[in-house]
Amino acid sequence: MHTHGVAAPRSKMIKDPVHGDIEVDDPIRLLLDTPALQRLRMVRQLGFSFLVYPGANHTRFEHALGTMHLATRLCNHLALDQDDSLLLRASALLHDIGHGPFSHAIEPLMESICGHGHDMVAHLLENGSSASALESLGLDPAEVAAVIGGDHLLAGAIHGELDVDRMDYLHRDAHYTGVPYGAVDSHRIIRSTVLTSSGLLLEDSGVQAAESLLVARTLMRPAVYYHHVSRIAERMFLIAALDHCTSGGDPERLVAMDDSECLQAFRESESGITRELIRRLMTRNLYKRAVYVGVGSINRARIPQPDFRTSFALAEEIASRAGVASHEVCVDIPHFPSDMVMGVLVRNRHDIVSLDEISPLIRGMNEIRRSQWRLGVYCPEEHREAVALAAAELLSIRPATKQDKLPIETEEERGEVP
Repeated sequence: MHTHGVAAPRSKMIKDPVHGDIEVDDPIRLLLDTPALQRLRMVRQLGFSFLVYPGANHTRFEHALGTMHLATRLCNHLALDQDDSLLLRASALLHDIGHGPFSHAIEPLMESICGHGHDMVAHLLENGSSASALESLGLDPAEVAAVIGGDHLLAGAIHGELDVDRMDYLHRDAHYTGVPYGAVDSHRIIRSTVLTSSGLLLEDSGVQAAESLLVARTLMRPAVYYHHVSRIAERMFLIAALDHCTSGGDPERLVAMDDSECLQAFRESESGITRELIRRLMTRNLYKRAVYVGVGSINRARIPQPDFRTSFALAEEIASRAGVASHEVCVDIPHFPSDMVMGVLVRNRHDIVSLDEISPLIRGMNEIRRSQWRLGVYCPEEHREAVALAAAELLSIRPATKQDKLPIETEEERGEVP
């Protein structure tokens, strides 16, 4: 248990376009004012999705506030004591401080070069103003990092299949992109959640709401999170980032930047390739799809694991065969969708069972996720034919199947976005 030594919290309200009024008391205000959290005002939530959906300019800061708001509701519903409630709310607020510039776009470089992902935040919490703020509230920075990293009894609230993080970002991302797929009944899920000695469970009254979150995740994948324009921009950004680091840029410094700092660093980079690619990104002069095929067009045994370094080596080989510069080819191999196992336990009057056992929707959603998977090879317009031929030969790609031609239609393919 923690001892706070703080006066009874006062509150102020912050207006949020998704949740309405968000109540912020003194302990949360103290954390809000830390540089680690304020930095998130300058980090886009959806990376380069604004190149597809012009409204997608919302930030990690807004999402952090929304996640904290839902965590507060969950704490109140579970009747957590003051200490555990503050721990969970603080963790929800701080859960994204490890994100680098343009959020998930930088993540492969962060994992490959820096050796950690965005949810490993102990090094950010155990020093400086964040540590001082947490300790003044009676919170252990290491325990907050454990909740954020998924290694704590309460971690399921922000690090599980039905967590408040996911409830907020699906709703928020749908709101700002304008797509109608992100509806989640977060109130029902929270009201149906119970805390046991082994973690969080869901009452059977919340099964339909849980399924609605599952559907939202599945429909948002091709429409927003895996939209090909976003994927192309992210791969171009990764090439720019890697070349910047190869040319003397410090990767640890890079992943600590916000979006505007990163853009400035790339514009002034020692690497001419980095400068060229960031210019193309900021003028939306993007690479095009030379290859874009689903599972039916590939021999999975010939496709390497979707590793950062492997995809770059593959791009170099394709570029060499096509007779173009290596930075002019991007290879995008998403992880093959494994069967979605919710791992959510549901309690009814008689027993505790897995949601997977009682939800026929999950089987159908797994089929849809597999059909949504796409391997992409991207390059400048003028090299498409040569790169397509080289990639098809190297990866033994068959002509696109009928299945490959049936993704969810996007705004760009309807001609609504240039």
